[in-house]
Amino acid sequence: MATELEQLKREFLEYVEIERGRAVNTVLNYDRYLSRFIAFLKSGNPKDITDNSVREYRLWLNRQSTGNNRSTGETLKKKTQNYYLIALRAFLKYLAKRDVKSLSAEHIELAKVGERTIDLISEQDLSRLLAAPEGDDLKALRDRAILELLFSTGLRVSELCSLSRDIDTNADSFSIRGKGDKSRVVFLSDEAKQAVKKYLKERKDMDEALFVKVGKGEKADEKKSENGLSRRSIERIVKHYAIKAGISKKVTPHVLRHCFATDLLSNGADIRSVQAMLGHASINTTQIYTHVTDTHLRDIHKKFHGKRR
Repeated sequence: MATELEQLKREFLEYVEIERGRAVNTVLNYDRYLSRFIAFLKSGNPKDITDNSVREYRLWLNRQSTGNNRSTGETLKKKTQNYYLIALRAFLKYLAKRDVKSLSAEHIELAKVGERTIDLISEQDLSRLLAAPEGDDLKALRDRAILELLFSTGLRVSELCSLSRDIDTNADSFSIRGKGDKSRVVFLSDEAKQAVKKYLKERKDMDEALFVKVGKGEKADEKKSENGLSRRSIERIVKHYAIKAGISKKVTPHVLRHCFATDLLSNGADIRSVQAMLGHASINTTQIYTHVTDTHLRDIHKKFHGKRR
């Protein structure tokens, strides 16, 4: 029989999914994080969530080994620990909303993490990557369209996978429903439009997905019931062409999203516009790119540094 805390957790997850409209993956993550906390607490009473129990839980989390690195003694990163704390804080806010006596969500402070870094590739590497799919066969046309579309729109890989073939290649933009179920408009460069047009012209199948598996060499993905490419498939494609282009750095679809943002900012776009095009809920998330695109500071350094040498 479920305890009071487990029942409240279930109701919270339903609230997050239905009333808050969060994505299924978000709900599953909340479930995983909260289940771990409840198992640690060893109590079904929400009153037993106290400053002391949370403090002990944080110490325990901080000492947990990562799943793949138990032999090396590597522990959970602060950023990962914060995911658990964010879920707990959201749950406590829900309990307060329900007038259930427990610890106030304000007592949950997140761990301090180092400043986020951005993985980027040079303009030369980017050009070689976009040119890497050679030939006019369907696979090459598809892969060229994938790379051009990622760089032109700044789409997240999950958003790219969700696209259907009814995309209007004559328009300069289209609407996408992204993270947090929020809609935004993304824009197509001439290169991206032409690449997608050529790819769709060669398609002979009737599948609704924009990007599909091509040939017998591409196996069906467990997480995709039909022929549409999965997130993992897109990641493999980007990695393949990065190696082919001779790029030594690890390149992922998200690196192309970073390139999209830094390219705009470096060429004078304002940060609010870039925030909207990336679909960031907070401007703070977008500001990470200003550290690598501050052309003013670079010009100052070139003008005034080392003149006495």
